[in-house]
Amino acid sequence: MTEKMTLALIYGSARQGRFCDTIASWLIRELETSDVFSLTIIDPVRMKSTRGDKSVGPAEWMERKVAEADAFIVITPEYNHGYPAALKEMIDAVYEPWHAKPVAFVSYGGASGGIRAVEQLRQVFGELHAVTLRDGISFAKAWSKFDAAGNLYKPEEMRAPLFLMIDRLTWWARTLKYARKATPYNEIAA
Repeated sequence: MTEKMTLALIYGSARQGRFCDTIASWLIRELETSDVFSLTIIDPVRMKSTRGDKSVGPAEWMERKVAEADAFIVITPEYNHGYPAALKEMIDAVYEPWHAKPVAFVSYGGASGGIRAVEQLRQVFGELHAVTLRDGISFAKAWSKFDAAGNLYKPEEMRAPLFLMIDRLTWWARTLKYARKATPYNEIAA
C-alpha cells in the first residue's frame, strides 16, 4: 500500500459568517474517504489565533503547514473582483515551501463564481514556483446551490468535475513529490 500524501485545504476567507465553511464542509465530505490523501486544514482564522501563542507565530505555523503538504486546494471567494486579503497574507507568509507543489482551486461568488480571483491567484502561485491546475470547481451564486444544512441541491453535477480535478491533482502531487525527492527544487538553479 502506498503512503498517503497530505492534501491541505486552504480556506480563503476570514470573514465572520463566511460561506467558505459551507464549501469546505462539502469538499471534506467528498474527500474524507480518500485512500490517496490525508486532509489538513489551513485557515486564516486559525492563523490569526496563533498570534497570541508565544511558542509558534503565525508565519512559523503557516510555513510548517505548507511544508508538510504535498498538494493544495484553495477554497476562495471573490470579493470585489479579487481574492481576499486574508488569503494573500497566508500565501505571502511563506516562500520556499510552496516550490514545486500543485495547487487546485474551488472558487465561489456571484455570477462569475470566483474565476477572477482564481486567475489572479494563478499569477501569485506562479511566482512561488507552484504548479496550478487548469481543472477546478466554480460555484456561481454559490448560496443558491446549497441547502440550509450545507448540502448541494444537485451533488451529481459537481462530482464529475471534482473527481477530474482530484485525479489530476493526485497525478501532479505524486509526480512532483517524486521529483522533489530525486532533485530538491532549490538545487536546480543553485
